[in-house]
Amino acid sequence: MSQINKETFIYFAYGSNMLNRRIKATERAPSAFYNGIGFVKGYKLTFNKLSSDRSGKCNIELTDNPTDKVYGVLFKIDKRDKPKLDKAEKGYKEKTVDVMVSSGLCNAVTYVASEINPGLQPYHWYKAVVICGAIEHGLPSEYIEWLRTFISMNDPDVNRRSKNENILFTS
Repeated sequence: MSQINKETFIYFAYGSNMLNRRIKATERAPSAFYNGIGFVKGYKLTFNKLSSDRSGKCNIELTDNPTDKVYGVLFKIDKRDKPKLDKAEKGYKEKTVDVMVSSGLCNAVTYVASEINPGLQPYHWYKAVVICGAIEHGLPSEYIEWLRTFISMNDPDVNRRSKNENILFTS
């Protein structure tokens, strides 16, 4: 795991930002540099964050159950990209979490939903982006298979669906 300095911070991505092409987009954090994988204990992953497109986006909910884990990807990001990442994470609030990594605990910034709705489902393309990011960075296969079990739905907006599916197929 690379060292941070006063110009960078460590970010824990657990949803669509796990995918390199997504997090490194110009409007997010182009300086993002892969810094390892890990998990947070006492949280569960859900798709209950209401998006502006009316679908469910990833969220981590505190359960305080030490057997609950959310896996994710750590990125070292230049602090100059922080305002863009904050803007991209509209509807989320910043939170500092302790991430378990192979060398121990790592302090990282993440985002949790400001408001939740338990009845939401992600669009097929969004779920695919999350799973592709998990595969890209080698999260545990059992966790990836668990992600596949979430029910998702078709995005009725063909243009939005095409634009976001394109993220999966371009480098």
